[in-house]
Amino acid sequence: MDRKIIKEIISKCDHTNLSVTASENDIKKLCDEASLFGAASVCIPPCYVKAAKRYIKSDLSICTVIGFPNGYSSTAAKVFETSDAIENGADEIDTVINIGYAASGKISDCQKEILAIRKACEGKILKVIIECCYLNKAEKISLCHMLNSTGADYIKTSTGFGTSGATLEDVKLFSEHCLLKIKAAGGIRTFEQAEAFIKAGAERIGSSALIRKAVEIYDRQL
Repeated sequence: MDRKIIKEIISKCDHTNLSVTASENDIKKLCDEASLFGAASVCIPPCYVKAAKRYIKSDLSICTVIGFPNGYSSTAAKVFETSDAIENGADEIDTVINIGYAASGKISDCQKEILAIRKACEGKILKVIIECCYLNKAEKISLCHMLNSTGADYIKTSTGFGTSGATLEDVKLFSEHCLLKIKAAGGIRTFEQAEAFIKAGAERIGSSALIRKAVEIYDRQL
């Protein structure tokens, strides 16, 4: 793939390491890679936000996750997590919706929660993960419509920890029913996949693999 296209895709990528075994050195390496290749952000565990903010010497954005990966923390806990992350230096918040509420038809409760989180991170980018693999089409559409009135910035397909990740069908569904920007994440490991998601309507890509893939491609081309 052409380097210009690779660079453009990486500029839309949240370079991610949410492994439960990620060390602080792993996060520093992630930040170095993201800065070098011009990623949109690094997406990291909340416990490393403060250290990453001190470490980064560029304008690289720090994204972290809230209520992750299951989404069933109380609203108060999610709001606290969000406020703490912002205080520690997070620029972007990826929060997991209460999937059980959505499956129970409690869409208004989901909305109240997102509104509370939006208030806690006012002025920062808020992405809402609806974890598509656990929802049917009608539930996804209901959540799209609900999110349109919350002030969130992005709707996101997946945590990457569910039973499956992003699909082109879900991104196309979001494009039809949601006014928010779209982030596709979960299982996106090649630039061809990422390009297809962008063409389908995604403006952000969450991936732990794309920058490593770029290094492999560049090495082959030398």
